[in-house]
Order: sequence, then C-alpha cells, then structure tokens
Amino acid sequence: MRNLLKLIGVLISLLVVAVGLVNVPAVQDKLLDRAVTRQLLNSPTDLFEDDAMRVVICGSAAPMPVRERASACVMVIAGGKFYMVDTGNRSTNNLGLWAIPFSRTGGVFLTHFHSDHIGDLGEFNMMTWAQGRPAPLNVYGPQGVTEVVEGFAKAYGQDSGYRTAHHGPILLNPARGKMIPREILLEGDSAIAMDDGDLKVTMFSVNHAPIHPAVGYRFDYKGRSVVISGDTIKVDNMIKYSQDADLLVHEALAMHIVQQMQATAGGLGNERIESILSDIQDYHASPADAAVVANEANVKELVLYHLVPTPPNSIAEKVFMRGVSDIRASGVTLGYDGLTYTLPLNSTAIIQEDMNNR
Repeated sequence: MRNLLKLIGVLISLLVVAVGLVNVPAVQDKLLDRAVTRQLLNSPTDLFEDDAMRVVICGSAAPMPVRERASACVMVIAGGKFYMVDTGNRSTNNLGLWAIPFSRTGGVFLTHFHSDHIGDLGEFNMMTWAQGRPAPLNVYGPQGVTEVVEGFAKAYGQDSGYRTAHHGPILLNPARGKMIPREILLEGDSAIAMDDGDLKVTMFSVNHAPIHPAVGYRFDYKGRSVVISGDTIKVDNMIKYSQDADLLVHEALAMHIVQQMQATAGGLGNERIESILSDIQDYHASPADAAVVANEANVKELVLYHLVPTPPNSIAEKVFMRGVSDIRASGVTLGYDGLTYTLPLNSTAIIQEDMNNR
C-alpha cells in the first residue's frame, strides 16, 4: 500500500509539472511547431501510387440536417490523379482534413444540379487552385453544366481577383484558377465523358424525374471498375452500366423511415414538411432497391451513400438497413465520410479502410 501511495504521489507531481510546462510560451511554440510539421508531412501520397484504383466517400449525407457529414461526394483516384463525382456541401473541408494533395486534381464530374451535389464547387475550385492545382479545372456534366460553371465563376469572380492581387499572379495564376465546363451530350442512354487511354469514364442516364438531365458514371481503370449512381430510382440503366463492376456506390432513401417521419409531421400539423417528405419518395431508390441492382448487375461490393435520412447512431443504422440482408446477405456497406476502398490492379481484392484513421 505504501509503494502504491508513493507511485500515485510521483504521478501527481509529474502531472503538476506537465501542466505548468504547457503554460510556458517556449513549450507551447515547440508543441505548435510539432503539430504543424506533422500536418504538413501527413499527406496521403501513397493513395496515388499506380498500383490500384481507389474510391473515397467524401460526402455520405443528403440535404436533411446532419452533424459531421458532408453532402453527396465521391472521390475516385486513378493514374496519379483524383476525380470528384459531385461536390456536395462541406466535402472540400473533408479533403482538407485528410490532407489530400490538391496538386493531384484531375477534374469534377457532376451527376445533376441539385444544390446538395454542386454546393461546394466554388470552394473546391478555389482551394485546389490556391494549393497548387497546375491547370484550370475541368468540370464534366450533362447539358446545363456550362450554366452552373459560369454561375459559380461569376459568384467567385471578386474573390479570385482579391487572392491574385494579394498573393501575386506567380503564386496564384488567374488562368489556372478558371473552371472549364465540359458538357457531354448523351448519345442514346450513354456517352464517353473522358478517355485518356487507361482511365475511361462513361456517363449514363438515370431517372431522377422531374430532374433532368440526371446521370451516373462508370470509371474503368486497368481492369478495375467503380460505378456511382448519383440520384435515381431503381432503373435498368443502373443494372446495365454496373454489370460486373467491382464497386457500386449507390444512393439510398429508407422509405419506411421517411414515411414514418411524414406521418409524424402530418400529425403535428406541419403540412409543409409532410408534403416535402411525401414528394421525395418518388425519385430515390431504397436500400433494398440498391441491393437488387447490385445483385442483378453481379457487383462485387455495394456501398450506400446520399443517405436519406442519415442515421445518427448504430440503432438507426439497423433500422435504415432493414430488409437488405434478405436480398443481399453480404457485400454491402452503409457509407460514411472517409470510407475508403482500394482495388489493387491485377487482382480481384477489395480492401476497405477509414481515411479518418490514417
């Protein structure tokens, strides 16, 4: 007992000394320098090695209010560059927290022009330009993408001018800060949006009526593949263009939860929310719908994103996924911000990790 009391006394003394040192400016500066150094050296450059195709969920939420998640955004890494499929609100903040090297920016692909899919386009353009993007930003999308790009360029025009004036045109070359719209016209139900020889991106139509156009994208890189649905109901085109894909990133709206929310809103006399909750059910796919698509397309792994409503805890997650296991017993994951997949080349492996734990 005496030895234990001595040990406790020593630990308390050390704690008192440590607390005192933290209040010393020189110690504070040393700790700050160490933290800054760690942050600057922590860029995950290994993600860009040409040994795999990689996919990161940068935004898993939908427009409903939610903490700690960005709106719809998926990053695809291939050939030493990263490509964004949609730039939902707060998604650029996630990239910054993960120290993604913005000099590796390849481009943006927009699925449609709802605010929760385009809200961060201006921020993404500004941040990647400010942190070393070597060329203008290519923004691919269906008809209407030119109007979206020009609108953001106008809104951020004064900001861009301020930054060049402050930092100088050598550091912030205004020509590199521009966005270039790449409007892709669908030929039938699909079109090649980009093809650099190794990476081919196919745009295909989906059904998010009355929103039109609405598209999904398939990325094929050296034998590995990922498909991102954007917003859609269950539609044959999703099955067609997801065929034999390694990974399908599919949106999901839990009808049973939304219907319960709708009934509650009606019971409380909130007719506006009741009406909105009723309306959104006819242009989204359920988790079960997504599972059927994955099965019929022979997809190896399914991850759900754009979660409506986003489940805040493990119990809500179980409710959200109710019935999915009856359709697809394995190979399905409920997405979250930071969920990362590595698809090694010359392999069928699919490796999952959490970007937040790097």
